[in-house]
Amino acid sequence: MSSSWFESVAVAQRRAQRRLPKSVYGALLGGSEKGLSMNDNAASFDELGFAPHVAGLANERSMATTVMGQSISMPVILSPTGVQMVHPDGEVAVARAAANRGLAMGLSSFASRSIEDVCAVSDQVLFQLYWAGGRDALLQRLDRAKRAGAKGIILTLDWSFANGRDWGSPWIPERLDWRAIAKYLPEALARPGWLWSYVKSGHLPTLLTPNVAPPGEPAPTFFEAYFEWMQSPLPSWHDLAWLRSQWEGPFMVKGVSRVDDAKRIVDTGASALSVSNHGGNNLDGTPAPLRALPFIVDAVGDEIEVLLDGGVRRGGDVVKAVALGARAVMIGRAYLWGLGAAGQTGVENVLDVLRGGIDSALLGLGRASIGELDRTDVVAPSDFFRRLGG
Repeated sequence: MSSSWFESVAVAQRRAQRRLPKSVYGALLGGSEKGLSMNDNAASFDELGFAPHVAGLANERSMATTVMGQSISMPVILSPTGVQMVHPDGEVAVARAAANRGLAMGLSSFASRSIEDVCAVSDQVLFQLYWAGGRDALLQRLDRAKRAGAKGIILTLDWSFANGRDWGSPWIPERLDWRAIAKYLPEALARPGWLWSYVKSGHLPTLLTPNVAPPGEPAPTFFEAYFEWMQSPLPSWHDLAWLRSQWEGPFMVKGVSRVDDAKRIVDTGASALSVSNHGGNNLDGTPAPLRALPFIVDAVGDEIEVLLDGGVRRGGDVVKAVALGARAVMIGRAYLWGLGAAGQTGVENVLDVLRGGIDSALLGLGRASIGELDRTDVVAPSDFFRRLGG
């Protein structure tokens, strides 16, 4: 096995930390305020145990499933993440890796690569929207996503109320002008491998967000796009139903914690929802999605596909979420660490690590497929779960 291979997501994280400038790496870690939710996301998985069998185990095991009409090789989707400065190929490298492993990828509105570039290398792209810029702007983005070949829409609603981004967040410039370059240059020189990858690519890191630009206009910077979003009136439930009606294909609402919200999302006609607190970047103190998952599954799981997003670091984590009722999980930081460590190969490495962990857990639990998993496969402390909302 190649010496560049890493055996766990934790090793990918350490290698990314060694390779990336301090501020770039720090941007992958930052949570809101004190980081309570971000830390609970990962810690919650460690509180759950397994109940394995010792005989009658399945010699062959299947991980394949479908999510939002997409056939995927295991219950994992790559979550949309903004401005991927960890590698010059950014979202294109991630899309290639996902396609090579038979998985769907979410592409952020705030991505550094265009939806056209990403859809050119993957036919399983789910385009992510924020409620930003008004209905005309949203319709333009939906039309562009359709023309580019996106297979579904992810509407993210769980990041609009986190103003304090203190926990580990680095300084991010509004644009890469000479002042910003001078500030960041010592960090870049201290990580020559990362710097050289950009030199070889022929372009410098960018803070532009091409997927929110109106037709024929230049791409805004991340902060210009962010400002538009934060200045937009917040959507009503009627607005959500309207937006869903404008897209004929699969449609996910991401960022659900409460049972009552989940029921109202079903009423909008959405085809999927993700139990999520935006990786710990929304209202700090929101419990880990894993703690709320079973209650939402019990309330709406027969009417809508329920996914989980937040804290997944191992294949066993995927199995725990599926056993509690998730159709699949979405991963963000895990694949970004792989991208930062080794580009496309690193993302594929992370996905292979997760696949191996899922297979090991299925073997130990005596399950022939992920569809056979249920709550008897996990062991939880009596005070583990949290029901939010009536």
